[in-house]
This record gives sequence, structure tokens and C-alpha cells, in this order.
Amino acid sequence: MSTFSAKPADVQHEWYVVDAKDLVLGRLATRIATVLRGKHKAIFTPHIDTGDFVVVINAADVLLTGNKLDAKKYYNYTGYFGGLKSQTAREVLEADAERVIRDAVKGMLPKNKLGRQVIKKLKVYPGAEHPHAAQNPQSFPDYV
Repeated sequence: MSTFSAKPADVQHEWYVVDAKDLVLGRLATRIATVLRGKHKAIFTPHIDTGDFVVVINAADVLLTGNKLDAKKYYNYTGYFGGLKSQTAREVLEADAERVIRDAVKGMLPKNKLGRQVIKKLKVYPGAEHPHAAQNPQSFPDYV
């Protein structure tokens, strides 16, 4: 008996849409990372992209528990001396709501070429509208 290994041509990529309104950021990010990576499928292969596309809507309405809105910091380094800029989660959520979800999911993916490929399948929008209606996205799976 040999071990099954999925081939890239065998993988069917589905599209899912998830409404982030009133969902906790960390719990949402783990479910998104699982679907992006393909771990919810029986044909999961660690070195092949078997995951699906995920469209996140209402990203501006995601919840952070405790005092993370004021205590959690997001850093950006410009590359110059004195160029380390920091913002609180509240400031980032108001200015760029997509970054909060994208950074949370990206931290749960592999730090290699496959992780960089997988994160491209995440589409995040601050409002309820998205331009991916032609792909017929399904509702997010509950079993993840």
C-alpha cells in the first residue's frame, strides 16, 4: 500500500465567502487558514496547494476580545533609522480593516514559498460587497 500524494492538476479549488461581522478575530483566522491550506479536505498534501479561495466580507466589524483594541500593536519598519512605526489595533482597524485579518491569517500559514502562494487566495473586503459573485462562492463550511 502506498501513500497518496495529491497532484496539482487533481485539486479542485472552491470559493467560500465568510461574513466576519461579530466574529472573534483569532477563531476566524484559524478557520480561514485551515481552508486556505486545504486541511479540511481528504486529499490534503503538505507540500501541494490543496486549499480553497476565501472571500471575507465585513472585515471592519470583526471583534477583538479583552483590551486588544488598545493594547495590541502593529509595527511597520521603513528601513531607515527611526523608521519603526507602531499603531494600535483600533487605529489599524479604522484605517485598513483588511490588514488585521490578513496579518492574523498570514501568521498561521507556513513561512515558505507555499505560504506566500496560499495567502494570495485570501480576499478581504471591509464592507458587505465583493466582486467575486461570478465564482459562485458558497457559505463557509461549519465543519472546519
